[in-house]
Amino acid sequence: MQIFMALIVGFVFGIGLIVSGMTDPAKVIGFLDLAGSWDPSLAFVMGGAIVVGVFTFGMARRRERALLGAPMRLPTATKIDRRLALGSLAFGVGWGLAGYCPGPALASLASGGEKPLIFTLAMLAGMALFELLERRSAARVQARGGA
Repeated sequence: MQIFMALIVGFVFGIGLIVSGMTDPAKVIGFLDLAGSWDPSLAFVMGGAIVVGVFTFGMARRRERALLGAPMRLPTATKIDRRLALGSLAFGVGWGLAGYCPGPALASLASGGEKPLIFTLAMLAGMALFELLERRSAARVQARGGA
């Protein structure tokens, strides 16, 4: 049942990305172009997502289990550290250069276009490189006796 619900939620999310214009790189770049012909329409999409998120996370914090019975696992980190700042910077630069972020890129794969495919392959390569570096770093820490 959880896999089925994840599929339904992902499908609805993808449709929302398409309807809102988040899968159109030109629209995204227009939103990010504050010095040029700025298109503020995606600010309303983000604002709507924030409003829904505030209420949803507020409800989730009061629950021990999700609606389908799985344990509730919410983020616990509260500090802004170097890794978060650098990751956010890399995300923003990639979003600004390509006009895609992960969700819209995956939804755009259905269009059969070359650009979302190239972006998705580059994203997967970056994720694999990150995982490789993380494992090497963890192995070095463990070899030194932990910490």
